[in-house]
Amino acid sequence: MTRQDRMWTALAAASGFLAVALGAFAAHGVADPQAKEWLRLGSQYQIVHALAVLAAVAIGRLAGRGAGVTATLFLAGAVLFSGSLYAMALGGPRWLGAVTPLGGAAFLAGWVCLGWSALRSRQAEA
Repeated sequence: MTRQDRMWTALAAASGFLAVALGAFAAHGVADPQAKEWLRLGSQYQIVHALAVLAAVAIGRLAGRGAGVTATLFLAGAVLFSGSLYAMALGGPRWLGAVTPLGGAAFLAGWVCLGWSALRSRQAEA
C-alpha cells in the first residue's frame, strides 16, 4: 500500500468513526426532532462516502489515477454536506443550510470521477 493509499484509508476511517459517533449521538443524546434528523442524515451520507473513499483507493490501485481526486471530492462532500447539517443540529446558524447542496454536488462529482476512473482503467481484462 502506498503512502497516499494509507493516508486516504486513514481519512476514510476517521470519517467513518465520526459518522458512527454522531449517528449514535443523534439516537441517544438529542431531544430536538429536527436536530436528530439532521444528525441522522449527515451520519448516513458520511458513512456511505467513507466507504466510497475506500472504493476510490481500491479502484485507484487498479486504474492508476483518479483516486486522489475522487477521495477528495467524497471527503469534501462529507465536510460540506454532513458538516453543515451537524453544525445546524448543534445550534449553528440556519444559513449553513445553504452550504449543504455544495456538499451534495461534491458527492455527485465524486461518483462521476469514481466511475470514470474505473472505466479508464488500463489493467488488462481477465
